[in-house]
Amino acid sequence: MTACVEPGCTGTYEDGWCNVCGSPEPSQAPVEATPLRPGPDSAGQGSGGGSPAGSGGGSGDLAGADPDSPAGSAAEAHVQTPAPGQSSRAVRAQAVRRQRAQAARRSRLGMGLTQVPAVPPGDPAEAVLESPQVPEHRRVCPNCGAQVGRSAGEAEGRQQGFCPQCRAPYSFTPKLSPGELVAGQYKVEGALAHGGMGWIYLARDQNVSNRWVVLKGLLNTGDQDALDAAVAEQQFLAQVKHPLIVEIYNVVTHEGDGYTVMEYVGGTSLKQMLQQRMADNGGRYTPFPVDQALAFVLEALPAFAHLHDLNLLYCDFKPDNLIQEGDGVKLIDLGGVRRADDLDSPIYGTVGYQAPEVAEVGPSVASDIYTIGRTLCVLTFEFRGYQGDYVDTLPPASSVPPFVAHDAFFRLVARCCAPDPNDRFLTIDELRGQLIGVLRQVVAADSDHGATLSAHSAAFEAPVSTGETLSWWELPEVKHDEGDPMLDWISGLPTADPAAFYQALEEADDQTPEVLMARAMAGIRLGQKGWFDTAVRELLREDPWDWRASWLRGLWALSQSSTPASQGADEETVARRRTTAGQEAAGHFAAVRDALPGEVAPRLALALASELGGYSRAAELDYERCWRTDAAYVAPAAFGLYRVRRSRDDEDGALQALDSVPRNSRAHPRARWLRAELLRSRGALADLRESIFSVSRLTLDPRQRAQFNATIYEQALEEVNRNGEQENWRLGEVPVTQDALRRALEKEYRFLADYTPDPQERADLIDRANAIRPWSWT
Repeated sequence: MTACVEPGCTGTYEDGWCNVCGSPEPSQAPVEATPLRPGPDSAGQGSGGGSPAGSGGGSGDLAGADPDSPAGSAAEAHVQTPAPGQSSRAVRAQAVRRQRAQAARRSRLGMGLTQVPAVPPGDPAEAVLESPQVPEHRRVCPNCGAQVGRSAGEAEGRQQGFCPQCRAPYSFTPKLSPGELVAGQYKVEGALAHGGMGWIYLARDQNVSNRWVVLKGLLNTGDQDALDAAVAEQQFLAQVKHPLIVEIYNVVTHEGDGYTVMEYVGGTSLKQMLQQRMADNGGRYTPFPVDQALAFVLEALPAFAHLHDLNLLYCDFKPDNLIQEGDGVKLIDLGGVRRADDLDSPIYGTVGYQAPEVAEVGPSVASDIYTIGRTLCVLTFEFRGYQGDYVDTLPPASSVPPFVAHDAFFRLVARCCAPDPNDRFLTIDELRGQLIGVLRQVVAADSDHGATLSAHSAAFEAPVSTGETLSWWELPEVKHDEGDPMLDWISGLPTADPAAFYQALEEADDQTPEVLMARAMAGIRLGQKGWFDTAVRELLREDPWDWRASWLRGLWALSQSSTPASQGADEETVARRRTTAGQEAAGHFAAVRDALPGEVAPRLALALASELGGYSRAAELDYERCWRTDAAYVAPAAFGLYRVRRSRDDEDGALQALDSVPRNSRAHPRARWLRAELLRSRGALADLRESIFSVSRLTLDPRQRAQFNATIYEQALEEVNRNGEQENWRLGEVPVTQDALRRALEKEYRFLADYTPDPQERADLIDRANAIRPWSWT
């Protein structure tokens, strides 16, 4: 068996799935995690208690262990005495590896990108209710939904009786008592909770190691829909075997009633954790930090993928139905699960979470994704009106702090909850890939330095920019679809003659998306709008929601910002053309950003388009997001920040951007040169000294270095003439005195004269050298 590659997971892959974290066995290298750091608002969030599988509420003991507690630190800091023949350095290395392993285990949720406190499992027996009752506000008729069992005056509401509206019987009294033996095998310990479809009981399986199990009964045996749902569970839930989904052991009958026997899951549901956070904060709603909420959902997505692979739909995802135990989660309450092709069984969902189209067309993969988006909302902000005014919509982004703080998170939720199912993510795998990218951006948002690690992208290649300018052809390329049958044929075509290359593509027998993409790119490179428009139209005919069409249109618009038609035009015309092209491109790249909120490439393209279009603040924000999130984007984003900040005379900010270009980047020499030029333009001696140091280690053309040095010495000499000498200062090896600067300047002039082929220019340089050299008595 192969070990799981998810950070911190100790499981192995069995039948394509990890037996611990539930993630699928990867077919390619996993996404590399960024360094661990404590997540915001993480202290005091540990949990305990014992919420069973299928429970819908209640509160548990949330006094959990803090991973940053002194006890934990002491354990990590313990260093063993070196064994015979073992050096202290080896012992220290072992301690470091042990610390990293412990940190990874604590942070398995969220792929190690953030830190979520673990929830220790509680004692199941302590979760049994002493006096099980259904609150009056939750008592409704199982037949017509009318309010029943409500108090009248001083009299308490009835736990059982007949609906005054439809006369159907109802009962909210648990049918099983402690000590009762169900099906001759399961000894009841007591009631745990009352869910949407009936009471849930804790029991022990006397035939299998006395293990804890959960019995889920019906709300009322006279409820035909509930009975049908139980029958549906019997038919297909037994095939659902996944480490992230509660396991169904059996379906039994007892005294004429049916019960589903399922795995007991300890830990605490996300709903209970929200309730406890609210109680700890004096009754004020206290949502999870966005990175933790994303980590919870990310961990649960393989369970959805497994269900969808089995042609099953979950239908009723919400915070009640996801339980955290230890550093993992488990999806519970399969009461609403149904076959994707089932058109007859009753549909179970929750108002505020269920997709708007379900009532008319039924559930689908898209409606499951909708529930995931709504759950992310409830986990991250006080979603007032989510079952009323905003039952089918989202509140304005400007009124939601997490949306304002994390634009990518808003885009992710907006696509999950799009009114049109076709606008949502197509599959859980697609959602998972984008959610990982959004989590990276959320975690990186609090960073004050550029990213140090790169992430794998399924959609784009890495950017190739190596200088301060960024053009459309330097933006990341869309990755090829390796499954396209024409890809090998395209790669074998000769490209020396662009027109012949396009002609061959146009005459291809099979106009697959890769062929159409190649045709569109050929049109962009040669400025042939007819070629381009035809290819994009055919691409959209294949798939009207293909984001690649918007990407291509953005590239075309950018390519028009510096067309041959601009040559010979006045500066105002050229600037206007550039602005118009940038604004048009920004609209197209914004569509790609909305479709792929977790990708960095659309952010870089949008930043460039916004910069050209005159939206400098928007450009800076997107450049900063790229700069913080992915190391492959640090250099092009840093140059973008340099340009934007320089345009508004923020020289310190421009210098900081240039300083962030990594030393191992091909763009680092250019960044040092620009840094030197910016410092030189300031003219102060301190800036001149730093400027000459910036280029001291660069490999420059001899004439270029001499010209740069001469300019520095000229400016320094002017400063000395105005403010006096600084004998203790040096510009490189040259003291900041008149005599030393004159001699250095004379030397550079004569060096430049030797490298100048023009006789007149050479003579001018020699004259300047003679004029600047110090007086002598010899």
